[in-house]
Order: sequence, then structure tokens, then C-alpha cells
Amino acid sequence: MFLNYKEETETKEETTLRRRKEAEKYNLYRATLAGDFERVEAVFDRMFVRPGERITINGNTALHVAVGTSKNTKFLQNMVRRDYSSLHIPNSEGSTPLHVAAIVGNTKAAEMLVKARPNLLFAEDNEAQTAVSRALSNMHTDTYLFLWEQLQDREGASYSGCALMVNMISSKDYHSTIIWGLLRFKFVEAALIEVHAKLLLRGICQLIKLKIEYSHHHDYYKNAILEATKQNAYKVVKIIVSEFPNAIWSINEDGHNIIQCAVINRSETVYNMLYQMSEHKNIYKTIKDPLGNNLLHLAARLAPDNKLNPISGAALQIQFELQWFKEVERFVCPLNILEKNNFGETPQMAFTKEHKELLIEGEKWMKETAQSYTITAALITTIVFAAAITVPGGNDQVKGTPLFIDKTAFKIFAISDAISLFAAVSSLLMFLSILTARFSEKDFLRKLPTKLIIGLSSLFISTTAMLVAFGATLFLVFGHDNSQILIYIAVLTCLTLTSFVPSQFRLIYDLISATYGRSIFGKKSDNRFY
Repeated sequence: MFLNYKEETETKEETTLRRRKEAEKYNLYRATLAGDFERVEAVFDRMFVRPGERITINGNTALHVAVGTSKNTKFLQNMVRRDYSSLHIPNSEGSTPLHVAAIVGNTKAAEMLVKARPNLLFAEDNEAQTAVSRALSNMHTDTYLFLWEQLQDREGASYSGCALMVNMISSKDYHSTIIWGLLRFKFVEAALIEVHAKLLLRGICQLIKLKIEYSHHHDYYKNAILEATKQNAYKVVKIIVSEFPNAIWSINEDGHNIIQCAVINRSETVYNMLYQMSEHKNIYKTIKDPLGNNLLHLAARLAPDNKLNPISGAALQIQFELQWFKEVERFVCPLNILEKNNFGETPQMAFTKEHKELLIEGEKWMKETAQSYTITAALITTIVFAAAITVPGGNDQVKGTPLFIDKTAFKIFAISDAISLFAAVSSLLMFLSILTARFSEKDFLRKLPTKLIIGLSSLFISTTAMLVAFGATLFLVFGHDNSQILIYIAVLTCLTLTSFVPSQFRLIYDLISATYGRSIFGKKSDNRFY
């Protein structure tokens, strides 16, 4: 049997002592899991393991284990009393016992720990999270509300409240506090939730004003307003600026202010606040970051994935990027359009470089889409053309006119077939023009999407008209003795259309909305922002 290195360098007595200590740690762990305080006390009394010693591989003390596994009030009280000196000791993740109570939702334990040592409310783990933040992120309503209430009357609450708001903004969950509170009374509406969320934010701002010196206010609202800008939470930005006007000058670690951050992160509702500004907005027309980038250079950057991924198709993603670029281009001073940054790049050069791969993907997507629909359009053209020259029922052998020429159903067939043919040909020509296009950047803004809109719309009209023509043909051939067949034909036609429309309508809607719909930019309110 081989001995490990530690055993080789230890005396026999030291080895025995260490093994006994490890055995006692195991006994303490088992006793704590079982909620048996007498056994826990017996282990401590033997003095091989002291209160506050870490007994698990992730550095938990006995108190960590108790808080994380037990809700027995008496047992927890005894553990807190016995292990009082180690209430502040963190595990390997930086979590104190109060963090653990927040993570698992053990409100009883949280109450005991806060009562015994209030400063635990402000302790941060390795990810700079307080216990109240952990309760929030793990959705433990009662524990969160208790910890939040405890924060209000204590020194340092302004900082913790601000940090908490940053976390909620980051997770786009800054209404959750109010929602949870109202759910406890089984009473929620959306407008009321928003009102209370605003009150919560204003309350935190007032707390900062009340307890923090004016010269240090910036340290408390900076992260919150920058995170709100990143997440496009313009109402949060508006409230913070109204409470702290200097917040508008907040700058992140890259030297970007809130408008620059809004452009980089494609936060259109925050960017649109420019339209509600006074002449102060002119500052942003020429402002540069530490790398010499003006606002248009920042618009030339590739948007974050969370902004591009929801957009269907690489072509529409490029269009979205171009719309941002053109919007900022209209805002900045004309000289900024050709201005170079520290890397010698103009905004247009930066845009081309950043979007090179996306442009390739956009061309590929557009061609594949057009090619697949070209086959469909060509097939429909063939079918309806053949139907036009071989009319249902045949022709009169003497006059050469169709036998059903006086029938209403035949007229419907003729009109529908003609519409289907012309629409299919139009669609086919549009898709072919896309396949032969040059695919320059600017073409993705309107030219190519317009062609695709016309092609898809024509194809949709053609398909619908073809089904109507086919239904009219069925009625002419089989419906002269049974008029009820018209009902079945109508039902089958509608079922076919309802299966086709949803699958294609979304793309048409997205194209029309993005190309000709209401712009995401512009003045959205008459209220002055700054």
C-alpha cells in the first residue's frame, strides 16, 4: 500500500491526529444534515473541530450546511448561538451563511442571522453579490422582501439598493420586486406595477441623496444608468437623470457616455432621447471617445448578438445595421462622415470592415431564399398556363369556344387563372432579378428588400388565385348535379390557405415592417429630457 506525500512527511502521531480530525469533520457534517444539535455539540466539545472551520470541499462551515438544509427553528437558533463567531466566514464562493439562506430561500435562518449580525446584509460574495441580490435572482419572494426591508433603515443601504437596481436592470427584471409584493396579496395590473417600479427607483435615488455626500453621488448611480442604457431601459435612465442631472455625463470604462453606449448597444429608446434634448444635444454631434471614434464610428460597429439574433435572416440584420448607420449619419456634423479615427478609418470604412461577414451571410440568405421561391413560381406558372389552354369541359367543336363560357364558375376560373399566371410571372422575374443583383451594402437598405417583398406578395397572390381557379374547375366538372360540393371546395381551399399563409406571412410582415413601417427613431414624446 502506497502512502500519500502528506503521510510520508508526517509522524505517526500527526497522521493519527489528522485522520481523527477528518473523521470528526465528517461526523459534524452528518450531524448537521440530520439536524441533531446534541451530536453537533458533542463534536465541538471533543475539540478536534472548532466552530467556523470548513468541513466540506467547497469550504462550507457547519453553519453554512445548517442554513442550507434545515428550517428547524430551534436547531438553527442553537447553531447560530454556538457558531456566533463564524457568522461572517465565507465559503470558497465567497458566500456567508446569509448568502446561503438567500440562495435556498431560508427566511427563518435569514432573520436569525441578520438579528445576530446586521452587517451581513452588505457582505458581497466572489461575484460582488449581496444576500438580497441572491434572494432576488433565485426568486425567493419572502426572503427577498425581508432582506430588502432590513436594508431600508441601515447605513450603507443606498449603495446596496443601487447595486441591487443594477442587477435587476441587467436581468431586465426591475419590476420583479413590485410584482412579487403584489402577488402576495393576489393583486397585480400592469400600469400599477410600472408605477410602483418607478417609485422604487425614485426611493433608492432619494436614499442616496439623503445619506451620501453630493460629491460621492456619482459612485452610486453610475453603474445603474450605464446598465439601464445597455438594456434599453429608457424610463430608468430618465428617472435617474431627473434625480441626478449630472448622471447624463456618466462614462463607462471605455470612455463612452450614455448616448455613445446607446448607439453601440443599439438601444433605440435611449438614443431617441436626443430628440427631447435642448441644444445640449449638439455636444454629441462632434464628441469622440479615447480612440478617436465619433458617434458615426460607433454606429459602424457590429451590433451585439442579443440585438441581431431576434431579427429573421441575415439580410434583415444588415438592413437593421444600415438603418442605424444612416440615422446617426443624419445626426452628426457633415465633417464627421469623412473623419478618421486613431486607426485611420472613416465611419464607412469601419462599417464595411465590421460587417464584411454579415454581408456575405446576407447575400447567401437572399440568394437561397430567392432561389427556393423561383422554383415555386416557375411551377405555378407552368400549371396555370397549361390550365389556360386546356379549359375545363373542353371547347365547342364548331365555334371553338369553351363549353362552360356562360357559367359564372367558368368566369371565376378564367379571371383567377389569369391573375395567377401574371402574378407568378411577376414573382419569377423579381426573384431572378435578386439572383443577378450585385449585392452592395446600400442595396440591403431598400432595393433588395423591396424586390423580395414584391416577389413574395406576388407569389402569395398567385398561389391564392390558383387555388380559387382549381376550386372553380372542380365545381364546373362535378358540381352541376350537387351544389353542396361548393362547401367542401371552399373549406379545402381555406384550409390550404391557412396552412400556407402563417408560414410565409411572417417573413413578408417583417420585410414590410422593417422597410416601410414606422421608424424606430424619432421624437416619441414632447416632454423635455435635458
